[in-house]
Amino acid sequence: MPQLDTSTWLITILSMIMTLFIIFQLKISKFNFPSGPKPKNNKKYQFMNPWETKWTKIYSPHSLPQQS
Repeated sequence: MPQLDTSTWLITILSMIMTLFIIFQLKISKFNFPSGPKPKNNKKYQFMNPWETKWTKIYSPHSLPQQS
């Protein structure tokens, strides 16, 4: 029974990994990724409401003391 020749396996596996890496890099390089996040200017969308200037507190029924 003939023996399996494994002397070329290392070269085959390394060349396959390099080829897949190159193909992957070429595929990735074709994408246009958006630039980094930029801070949003929220000041131009703020509107003055009369209740924003007053101190208000909302009472939840669960935060009130129990009535006995």
